[in-house]
Amino acid sequence: MKEIMNILKALSEETRLRILKLLENGELCVCDIVSALDMVQPKVSFHLGVLKEAGFLKDRKQGRWTHYRLDDSDFFRRFLLLSVLERIPEESVTAERKRLEDFVQGKTSKDNVMPLPDKKRCAGRCK
Repeated sequence: MKEIMNILKALSEETRLRILKLLENGELCVCDIVSALDMVQPKVSFHLGVLKEAGFLKDRKQGRWTHYRLDDSDFFRRFLLLSVLERIPEESVTAERKRLEDFVQGKTSKDNVMPLPDKKRCAGRCK
């Protein structure tokens, strides 16, 4: 029962749904998600933690950067996630996708260093 509650709780928040929609196209570094959502890193990390705990995400470390992707290893979660994601209109994440695109393009130029709002830097090696 607690597992089902955690799964449903993870899907009951708009920011987490936006994160899932962004990850629908593939793996992203935390700095990419921070830039796309225009939020501070601790808040994004909190939401990523909730989604990971609920079994929707897998992560991997690359140096000091963490990358997240959708975890489709569990049939129930995969079915639920696909059902939810197909009901979220693309227009609802248009601004986030544009910010992400701009950020990723900036990482590949400007000597591969992008300032983040909290003064940390993404060195472009997270791609």
